[in-house]
Amino acid sequence: MKPVVLSPVQQRRLERLAQDAGRTTTQMLTYVLRDGFEYCEWQVRESRASDAEAKRLGTVPHDVVMREARELIESARGRRRRQAA
Repeated sequence: MKPVVLSPVQQRRLERLAQDAGRTTTQMLTYVLRDGFEYCEWQVRESRASDAEAKRLGTVPHDVVMREARELIESARGRRRRQAA
């Protein structure tokens, strides 16, 4: 395999991206080589924004979401059965 050579600008970009993502530069390089800098930077930015929004607005526990989804499905089934009758 051919060694990867990054320009100084790319190296700084990778270091900044790795720090923002909470990863090592080696870990981040794997994703950058696969997906590109732009996509990885976008993904990290969106992930951090999502985390901040969840922290600000709160989240709903999985079991609550699943219970409400089941109730909604059962309610819709009941309406269809009544309409068919």
